[in-house]
Parts: sequence; C-alpha cells; structure tokens
Amino acid sequence: MLGTQVIVSVDDTIILHGGGDKKLIEERCEQLRTTMEKSDTMFEREKAQERLSNLHDVAVLKVGGASKAEVGERKDRVEDALNATRAAVEEGIVPGGGVALLYATKALENLQTQNNDQSRGIQIIQNALKAPTLTIASGAGFDGSLVINKLLEQDDCNLGIDAAKGEFVDMMKTGIIEPVKVVRTALVEAARSSELLLPTTTEAAADYWHRSYEDLSR
Repeated sequence: MLGTQVIVSVDDTIILHGGGDKKLIEERCEQLRTTMEKSDTMFEREKAQERLSNLHDVAVLKVGGASKAEVGERKDRVEDALNATRAAVEEGIVPGGGVALLYATKALENLQTQNNDQSRGIQIIQNALKAPTLTIASGAGFDGSLVINKLLEQDDCNLGIDAAKGEFVDMMKTGIIEPVKVVRTALVEAARSSELLLPTTTEAAADYWHRSYEDLSR
C-alpha cells in the first residue's frame, strides 16, 4: 500500500502515512546526510537536503476564516511562518527584535582605520545596524536611544526589549527570534544597494557642484 492518501499538484506529490519500509527509508536518509557532508558544491547539498526533507514526516495545515479576505490574510501569515521556519532550519536562529545586528556593532569598535573616510564608513554601518532596534523601540513608544544605550552597556547578547510588554527580556527564552538567513540576507542586500547608490550619489553631487561653480563664474 502506497499510503492512506496521495495529494498531487502541479509542483508536488505528497504521500500521507506512507507504507514504505521504515528501515530502508532511514538507510536512504543516512545516505543523503552523508552526501550533504561530503558534497563540494552548494547545489548538491541543497538537492540532498531537499530529498531528505521529502522523506520526513509531513504535516497538513488547514486555514479557515469567516471571509475570503480573512482566509487570505491568515494563509499569508502561515506561509510567512513556514518560510521563516525553513530558513531557521537551514542556518539557525538569533535573538529577534534587531538585537543581533545591534550587538554586531561591538565587533566594529576595535577595527583599525587608516583615514577619516574609513572611520566615517564604520560609523555609518554601526548606525545602520542599530536602526532596526531603534525603530522597534521608538514605534512602541520608548526612547530608542536610551534602549540602545542600555543594551550596549551590558554583555548578555540575548537581552532585548519586548516591545509588547515594555520589558527587557532574554529574547531566546521568550521565543522572540529571527532566522539567521533572513537577517544575513537583509544585511547583504542592503550592502549591495549601498554599493549601487554610492557612485550615483557621488556623480550627482559632483554634477551639482560643477553646475554651481559655473553659475558663480558667470
């Protein structure tokens, strides 16, 4: 017997309560884990991880609501949660509320710089890393600067502010967490956007000063 139920869609085939030999399935899972460990390419590791996930247990989530709009909104929330869970499984989790980025600013404090431009660049990055926590705290009605200063004064990297309760808590213990992949991707994409913006801004500024100089010369 293949299983108690088979769900087929355009992209997936899901077999519920599969009737396969558990010993053979576990042996196949072990082969895939070995492949993931020994693989030299990200593509092979991702494919092995995908096959391994397909051999594990499956949960079916049913989303309901009083109206079509409510069902759609709840479905979006569930999909966001599932995507966050997948990201967490891939790369792990960090304390939420932006504090992972906030505490990363400490690693930049002791960097040696050779000129004022480098020092200013580090300061800009530190300010950017503080922005998520500052925005969350300010949006909840607190003084964002005071919250940041209090967090940076101590050494517990799990400590953050619970915006709903207005309390400083251990973010990991209270379940206020973020997937590493989400935080990392946001940071990398922000850096790439900045790289694209900097030459444009410099050119615009140079053109502005050039035009201003011409106006004054007339």
